[in-house]
Amino acid sequence: MNSTELYNEADRLKDHGQHEAALAKLLELLELDGKYVLAHSALAVLYGKVNQHEKAVQHAMRASELEPDDSFSWTALSVTYQRAFEGTKNQQFIQMAEDAMAKSQSLTGR
Repeated sequence: MNSTELYNEADRLKDHGQHEAALAKLLELLELDGKYVLAHSALAVLYGKVNQHEKAVQHAMRASELEPDDSFSWTALSVTYQRAFEGTKNQQFIQMAEDAMAKSQSLTGR
């Protein structure tokens, strides 16, 4: 399978509530192509759903690193930080969420 096929399979698994299988498929994809931004973004969401917030943050950060000029990546990172705060009550995630949103807004000229 190529990267796109692996991503589509992971997406299908996620849609069927098979989060662990989707995570495994996305990690397999990243072994082939560590710079596949959509895989990092999807992992951020899925890891948040299974309460692995540190891993979610790592993948959201990587997506922003790979696409530093994409305001959506920064917005998604902010949302990931917010969800990490909700799941952990770690106050540091609040400031990080605000910083990521500020970066997103600076990219869109707001």
